[in-house]
Amino acid sequence: MTRGRRVGLAAAIALALFVAYEVISSFVAFTDDAYVQSDLVALAPQVTGRIIAVHIADNQDVAEGDLLASIDPVPFQLALDQRRADLAEARAQIASDQHRIASARDALAAASSAADFASENEKRLTTLASAQDVSRVALDQASDTLRRANAARDAAQESVAATEATLSMHQASHARANSALALAEWQLARTKLVAPTSGTVTSLSLRVGDTAQADVPLIGIVDARAWRRRRQLQGKLHPRLCRRQHGLGVAGLKSLASTPCQGDRHCSWHQPRTRAQSPPQLRGADH
Repeated sequence: MTRGRRVGLAAAIALALFVAYEVISSFVAFTDDAYVQSDLVALAPQVTGRIIAVHIADNQDVAEGDLLASIDPVPFQLALDQRRADLAEARAQIASDQHRIASARDALAAASSAADFASENEKRLTTLASAQDVSRVALDQASDTLRRANAARDAAQESVAATEATLSMHQASHARANSALALAEWQLARTKLVAPTSGTVTSLSLRVGDTAQADVPLIGIVDARAWRRRRQLQGKLHPRLCRRQHGLGVAGLKSLASTPCQGDRHCSWHQPRTRAQSPPQLRGADH
């Protein structure tokens, strides 16, 4: 093989390698700046009380639902017992009111019957008095009896209305007692702090005897289901990769294809996170 042919062959091989590199680099990106990231879930108690037990250690892996710490349940149990007693009292009061209403209605029925009889008797004596078959004194007595019967009937009606109003008031008290009981049960259940997600306990400083404040974070957990990769892609990227990383729509693909990310332009891309548990200010625990 002559020298000229050898030079030409070497040039052809170099050209082929260059073309292959350009083609491959259009679809493959590389980076030396990559890391993983997750969410920090800050667990805060929903009730205030003294910590009586810590069931975890720092950097311990936990599963969703695992018991992490316990708040003294005694005050909440006493409050629950009081609410149950209040509810029982309200129920007994309602039963008493219903009995009083029944008695008042019976009295109203008797008073109404007596008033009706007195009215009929007064009408009959009035007719007889017009014919002078009865004395005026008897008619006056009948009229007075009718007035008394009507007054007794009115009093019985007022008694029924009053007992029914008392029943309504005690039924409202019963509803409040029932709600208070439900709240006490909910508070007692919240004395057990459980893991809201699977992950790793981090920066644990909680100790037995500490006072847990409601809505104040006590335990941090790095969410095991929210890990995602972040990286800075370098080199020459295919337009479809650039469109994906920059979130461009179809309309922006043409302009992106004409000015692809290459050379000194670094295009970042990361996988979307799979879970968002913590508030915005607590996200982004880098590891």
